[in-house]
Amino acid sequence: MSNPLPAGAVIGILGGGQLGRMLAVAASRLGYRSHIFEPGTAPAADVAHAWIKAPYDDLTALAQFAEACDVITFEFENIPAEALDVLSQARPLHPNRRALEVSQDRLTEKAFLRDLGLATAPFAPVEGDIQTALAITGTPAILKTRRFGYDGKGQARVMASDQAQAALDSLKGAPAIAEGFVTFSTEISVIAARNTDGAVSVYDPGENVHRDGILATTTLPAAIPARLRTDAVLVASQILNALEYVGIMGVELFVTPQGLVVNEIAPRVHNSGHWTQAGCAVDQFEQHIRAITGWPLGDGSRHADVVMENLIGDQVDAALTHAAAPGVQVHLYGKTETRPGRKMGHINRITGTA
Repeated sequence: MSNPLPAGAVIGILGGGQLGRMLAVAASRLGYRSHIFEPGTAPAADVAHAWIKAPYDDLTALAQFAEACDVITFEFENIPAEALDVLSQARPLHPNRRALEVSQDRLTEKAFLRDLGLATAPFAPVEGDIQTALAITGTPAILKTRRFGYDGKGQARVMASDQAQAALDSLKGAPAIAEGFVTFSTEISVIAARNTDGAVSVYDPGENVHRDGILATTTLPAAIPARLRTDAVLVASQILNALEYVGIMGVELFVTPQGLVVNEIAPRVHNSGHWTQAGCAVDQFEQHIRAITGWPLGDGSRHADVVMENLIGDQVDAALTHAAAPGVQVHLYGKTETRPGRKMGHINRITGTA
């Protein structure tokens, strides 16, 4: 077993949003301090030891940040390569550079999954004539920017080939990938961890419902057969090991008549894993901190049935009502400005015992 970082060690977190905030809280429970690097507003800084407010291309600030940390992690994927070079040369970076390279580009990610022998939607890069890509994927299809898309952003549907150019134009010249539609009954995700010793722990799959491209709820247990639960765990483990991954990963999958189809991977703690805060002895945030600091992974077994519900926009106004209900945890992110489509918090409602 690896020697864990000593108490008082500093965990650097790239990104200062709600995921970084919850990582910092988890780190504090294990006796660690957190250092945030975030160019904008940083809810995570409210619960952290230190914060550097600088852009990700400020190499001097990045070097200063690395010097102050013992290990570095991140809460989102879109970190410039130059920043990663500076940080990874100075301190351990978990997850590793390879995991980020794969997940930052949807085309690279799809090719990686295909080469592992995992099922994906049919896909093709959009290079030149859009119809060439659609000849591979068929229609209907979805055009997606290869980079920087999240919560349904950077996407356009193509229901018929004569809509293709208008859909492509809506992406404003960004490099794109076409993906064929997948007929599925349910969307699930599995949260998995791997530590520096190569040990793997995988949480139960959750059943996800999206609205307007944003995750609305995750329900545990997912209404899927036991064999698909096992398959989801095996898929996640295969991906973690192939990347020599350290930390938490979210793997989103479609349930189809032919089996599981991998939609995408996220090399970080994941919105659909928030249920673990109420359903497991060790939640995804503590599990990530354990993985990157050399602790043994915690017990990922589920002791409760849970429904996680995001509080999006003015849904946060109902927080006090939720707080008065039995069996409900309320998690607010400290964001002072409410906007439509903005994640302001979430609740975990315990619905039974596992």
